[in-house]
Amino acid sequence: MNKFLAILFFISSILTAQNQPVVVIGDSLIGKTIEGIRIREVVGHVVITQGDVKITCDKAIQNIDENKAELIGNVVVTQDTITITTSNGFYEGNDRIAYSNVGVTLDDTHIKLKAINGYYFFNEKRAYFYNKVNLYDKVNNLDSDKLTYWHTDNRAIAVGSVVITDTASSIKSDSLIHFRNSKISFAYNNIKLNNTKNNVTIFGEFLENYPDSGYSKVIGDPFLVQVDTAKNGQLDTLYISSIILESFEDSIETTLKAVDSVKIYKQGFVSKNDLSLYYKNKRMLETFKINENAVQPIMWYEENQVTGDSIFVYIEDKTLDYVEIINEGLLLSKVENLEFRYNQISGTNIKMFFNDTTLTNTFVEGNVLSIYYTFEDTIPKGLIKSSSDKANLIFENKKISDVKLYSSAISEYHPEKLITDKEKDFTLPLFRLYSAKPEKSYFINKYKEKLTKK
Repeated sequence: MNKFLAILFFISSILTAQNQPVVVIGDSLIGKTIEGIRIREVVGHVVITQGDVKITCDKAIQNIDENKAELIGNVVVTQDTITITTSNGFYEGNDRIAYSNVGVTLDDTHIKLKAINGYYFFNEKRAYFYNKVNLYDKVNNLDSDKLTYWHTDNRAIAVGSVVITDTASSIKSDSLIHFRNSKISFAYNNIKLNNTKNNVTIFGEFLENYPDSGYSKVIGDPFLVQVDTAKNGQLDTLYISSIILESFEDSIETTLKAVDSVKIYKQGFVSKNDLSLYYKNKRMLETFKINENAVQPIMWYEENQVTGDSIFVYIEDKTLDYVEIINEGLLLSKVENLEFRYNQISGTNIKMFFNDTTLTNTFVEGNVLSIYYTFEDTIPKGLIKSSSDKANLIFENKKISDVKLYSSAISEYHPEKLITDKEKDFTLPLFRLYSAKPEKSYFINKYKEKLTKK
């Protein structure tokens, strides 16, 4: 049968969908009936059209009664800017659906979408692909188990083992909604956000990511890890956990904001607070008291405790350089091998200077009060209680070696016999001892599964 007769035959016998006829042409046609179902085979240079949908292939087996066709060999399906290719597939004319289960690719000139199995719904301009799905464009590469893509608004919903990467970062999750035009993504469950530029990894259960504005937000027990190497060559890792973790990035600085129940660990210091800002490029950490009635942020280094309304930690050459405490600052230093004996100093502002994480001196100004215990060799000899406008404490071998008081200095000595077993009577007004110091093991044990999962 020639092409002209084939066209006339199919127009008269094939069902129509949405009042649009399905037209089929090819080099040859064979018609037969199998179990009451009318079947037509068109072979050679097959072209099927229905409205704006066009299909070409080597061979088509048409179920005329159900308006379906099996497409065999070099299948190409097009609609506007969409091109779908596969070796073999199917087309359902009533619903205008094309699908394949032997490997399929969709190209809309902006993205390419590939999978083992794929459906495309032409009326909705929606693709549903599953089994080894990959979607990529000039910026992003997305892999998942299943993916639904809406061509009109360039929106994708991916489910199962989701990984999306760009030039600087990657996001892993159980599911993800991605808007290709705006690059905005929302990820759900088992989040792992990795920034390769600064070696930061963030875990959580829900992520909002706005790349063009440089903003990300993670909730659901968010946890940050930044692997670094200290100047002594040893591995030094920063850990941060909180209720909310936000990231702000511009051309100059990347700032991390941790909110509520914040815990921080880095070699040399540990902190608990309600609000922290970490400037990754400047290597500076700020912690704040969020309101007048809130607990002050707490910092520990070795066996020492620091509190204040605001604490600023400065890092130089990847090690602790100096710490500044602003407003109602208090420094407690445990006296070794003696029960409840703490060297104490408080003031409006405190600056602590370090050499390779070892405290060398502390400068205090504004309403300075201090208590420090004295020794003769290793024998306790009481304490000195002082007040002044300014003070400078010199440390050697992690112990106070000298205290210098400036302006309106007053000191009083309390001998050992008057303080033995009465140590709790000798504390400054701001004295408060905090427990539950977060150790490195806290982070390792709590987040072990996330840290070891690839």
